[in-house]
Amino acid sequence: MGKLIENLADGGGECGLPHALEAMGERWSFMILRAAFNGLKHFEEMQASLGIARNILANRLGRLVATGILERQPCPDDRRKIEYRLTAKGESLLPAMIALRQWGERWGDGGLSNPVLCDRRDRQPVQRVRIHAQDGRALDWHDLTWVDQSELVSEAAE
Repeated sequence: MGKLIENLADGGGECGLPHALEAMGERWSFMILRAAFNGLKHFEEMQASLGIARNILANRLGRLVATGILERQPCPDDRRKIEYRLTAKGESLLPAMIALRQWGERWGDGGLSNPVLCDRRDRQPVQRVRIHAQDGRALDWHDLTWVDQSELVSEAAE
């Protein structure tokens, strides 16, 4: 990457990564998010499916609700029960979750996860998550550089 680097000593002041890590916490938060993407909504079904201790699940659900990734809603058929639903903020974590899954498939045991994540329309596996340039070119790490915000060319000025 270029000569300009992120200020790594300030705890990430202007970088979104520390904020994302603070919101997600650790492994169980990702596993709960995966359960939510798989359609699980109730505490009991998450607890049974994940094999997570009740106190840890309650703590992580509370954190995910507090950060706006999940929301608590009364169950439509039994208002005494609570459902945990993904918010728009939570749904926007899908590309990161898929990228982590694909990384695990490549660098873990080397096999595809089962079931395989596919496009609903054509039932073909989704492509590898990539970084793309403004013009659509796929980029790798060596194609990237850091640029101060003040040096960016605004689209309005073009």
